[in-house]
Amino acid sequence: MRLKSLMLGAAAAVALAPMAQAQRASDGEVRIIYWQAPSIMTPYLSGGTKDIEAASLVIEPLGRYDPTGALVPYLAEEIPTVENGGVSEDLTSITWTLKEGLLWSDGTPVTAEDVKFTAEYCMHPEGGCAQLAKFTGVESVEALDDRTVRVNFDQPMPNPYGPFMGGQSPIIQKAQFEQCLGANASSCTEANFNPIGTGPFVVDEFRPNDVITLSANPNYRDPAKPAFASVTFKGGGDAAAAGTAVMETGEYDYAWNLQLAPDVIARMEEGGQGQAVAAFGTLVERIEANLTDPSPDLPEGERSTVAHPHPILTDVRVREALSKAIDRNLLVEVGYGQAGRATCNLVPAPELYASDNTECLEQDLEGARALLEEAGWTDTDGDGVREKDGERLSLLFQSSTNAVRQDFQALIKDWWSQIGVETELRNVDSSVFFGGDPGSPDTFQKFYADVEMYANNFDGTDPQSYLSMYRCGNEPKPSSQWQGENINRFCNEEYDALLDELARTGELTARGEIAKKLNDMLTKESHTIIPLVDRGRVSAHSNTLGGVELNTWDSELWNAADWYRIDE
Repeated sequence: MRLKSLMLGAAAAVALAPMAQAQRASDGEVRIIYWQAPSIMTPYLSGGTKDIEAASLVIEPLGRYDPTGALVPYLAEEIPTVENGGVSEDLTSITWTLKEGLLWSDGTPVTAEDVKFTAEYCMHPEGGCAQLAKFTGVESVEALDDRTVRVNFDQPMPNPYGPFMGGQSPIIQKAQFEQCLGANASSCTEANFNPIGTGPFVVDEFRPNDVITLSANPNYRDPAKPAFASVTFKGGGDAAAAGTAVMETGEYDYAWNLQLAPDVIARMEEGGQGQAVAAFGTLVERIEANLTDPSPDLPEGERSTVAHPHPILTDVRVREALSKAIDRNLLVEVGYGQAGRATCNLVPAPELYASDNTECLEQDLEGARALLEEAGWTDTDGDGVREKDGERLSLLFQSSTNAVRQDFQALIKDWWSQIGVETELRNVDSSVFFGGDPGSPDTFQKFYADVEMYANNFDGTDPQSYLSMYRCGNEPKPSSQWQGENINRFCNEEYDALLDELARTGELTARGEIAKKLNDMLTKESHTIIPLVDRGRVSAHSNTLGGVELNTWDSELWNAADWYRIDE
């Protein structure tokens, strides 16, 4: 099977057809389909991958990660290091220099003030920035001159590449966003839907949860790029329709995140219009346990907040029982085949940071039942559902609408029923679930359910920012417009102290050991996060689309400026 060979190699297929001398906007239209429709064009107000990646066509960071995980400059002249003088010897600052002559798409100069402002925007205490963990340890950001900016840390930072690196931390224009600080951020609709950027394309029309139309940026720094004059970015539908549109009908050129069974993808490839591309990275499908009470009986503004601990899931024995009951190997077989690996880790790669935690890989229904008995949950009336102190062991389990996820939900519901847990299933349209709308009750951040399932990953190869998401106080809450990365409201002072130790540790082996401990605290010890599958990223592109390099360490659209049309 083609997909099997792709995943065994764990490498993206790259179109390497010869390319004639490029000319900007010479190749007409490229059509992209994301079955999770973008709802906003800034990663700072949404942690949803579909929003981060759509925005990456327009707004860019100082540096990116290439498909190997290496750091490469984008808006910066070079990646700062200790060796080239860009990182201070004591590791307390990093200095970036912008490329000369950079322009925003409106023709105005990009300056260090824009970089400084981006930090102020995300770090504003009332802003609810979805990428705040990227700015961990930042004490101040200084514009030294028009092209030079220095980030100062409050302690030595062996990994100083959190701010402004990767698709999750792009530069935004101060002139456009300066009235959007703090609580005003979510109300700046024009800026959030139509950001002025430095990327290869500009937004012509943004229709939330539907279609984005873009055109070539006339002020893009490379006069020969992008090759495409326009982009139609279609959102919605499902993964099957997206795969069909590329590989069978040829209606679209690129389909993202084909979360489909491997035999389905293989049949689609037989259509002859396109091919699947795949690579492993750090994408983990997992269940998050809500440590706070989502009950609708609580006043609005208090549901799923730390003021009200969860009446069932605060007991680690219950969370561990839920994990033990799951047959992860069957989930892999049903949902992903060679494009998945059963895992007990939130951080499955790189090897330096991956824990040897394997305890969850074998299903243990008897062990799960014993834990619930120990915790005082018993089936007193014989109806198959355990009770304790008059409360039924009943959970609302939500996820986004997707065939594989609904298969997973059904299997997990059955396994949990075998240990005496009653489970109600809910699935929410992906555009809404990952949308970040503070007014919606159905976002994964607001978490108005007991447990929820989804997947995400981190930019680059160092998990420090990713693990920092679970710091005390970083949870979504009303005061942050329900933005925040600590989705399950986890808080552990020992965990936070280890995060601080990771931030000041430079030796790689020691960093790896600390990261493993942090991973294990979230998974093996607290079972607050229940990892299921280390998912290979599978997307597809048409046979006439050249330049595609699937990147699991950054935005999949990281090099859209290099895409071009292959003449058949």
